[in-house]
Amino acid sequence: MPEQTGHRAPYARIAAHYSELIASGQLRPGDLLPSIKTLAQEWDVSTATAEKALRQLRGEGLVRGIHGIGTEVLDRPTPMSSGSQRQDRGHRSGSSWGAGERSDSHEASVVSAPADVAAALDITPGSDVIRRRRVYRDHRGIVAHSTSWIPAKFGELVPQLAESARLTGGTSLQLIAQATGQPITRRIDSASARLLEPADAKLLELNPANPPAKPVVVMTAKFIDGTGQVVEYGVDLGGPGRTWLTESEVGQ
Repeated sequence: MPEQTGHRAPYARIAAHYSELIASGQLRPGDLLPSIKTLAQEWDVSTATAEKALRQLRGEGLVRGIHGIGTEVLDRPTPMSSGSQRQDRGHRSGSSWGAGERSDSHEASVVSAPADVAAALDITPGSDVIRRRRVYRDHRGIVAHSTSWIPAKFGELVPQLAESARLTGGTSLQLIAQATGQPITRRIDSASARLLEPADAKLLELNPANPPAKPVVVMTAKFIDGTGQVVEYGVDLGGPGRTWLTESEVGQ
């Protein structure tokens, strides 16, 4: 049985194991994963747990089920995630990254809130806000350019929010909740598509003078604590060709 480490649920450990094999190239497009029965035996879990692990891999766009054949590794870009999905992933696995992803170009600064950001955060336009930016990538290129807008007052409680480096000790939402004692209790998501403006193309490391003609996915998320305060507003700009994928449990 492969080594089981960490505190994640068994199905999540199985899914993470095969995600890493796919990301590293040890499992290639067209390869078949073990059957549900074989996974259950190798990992000493129930067939329901093994099936849930495969379902998670399908939900992440890494594999597909072929009737009568098995579960096949796919060769396609990792779908982009919304801020809320990254939050869920962080709670579930300790990392906001998708399978095969990494992040870089972490940048933070205190700026004046644009009108749309001020409206989302319910603050006065021009107020100081912390703007955190990073780029998520996989082996195919940019998955998404992500921007988090946070009221500047939270930077006084968590100074590293305004530092141009990857956060340590948790996500921005987790760090703010630890500092204020107010966990996130509500979030509002939106999904849309738009043609890239030159500024958008620059964020995605494309030629601003000749952006792609097809629209890209734009995800936004507002995170609200128990007092009704909007703690963070996130905007994820998908790379060209990226899609948004979500999966939910359906009660029987």
